[in-house]
Amino acid sequence: MEKSIKICMGSSCYSRGNQENLERIERYLSDRQISCAIDLRGSRCEGLCSEGPNIEINGQLHGSVHAETIEQLLDQYLGLH
Repeated sequence: MEKSIKICMGSSCYSRGNQENLERIERYLSDRQISCAIDLRGSRCEGLCSEGPNIEINGQLHGSVHAETIEQLLDQYLGLH
């Protein structure tokens, strides 16, 4: 099964932290040389603004994802630890 990350780029999620989360995700994938193995894509607002910033990893939606938690989520769902 292909591993995937979908990051909400709607204005609310973007301004609440997904701009920085996207940079951290890209750096995480690059540092581990797994960029080609992960389907990373942005999405428009999915109507869950109050729970944002939202990121979906391997089909599991996560709300209130911030810089302090993103790497732990990536380790957990991408199976690198």
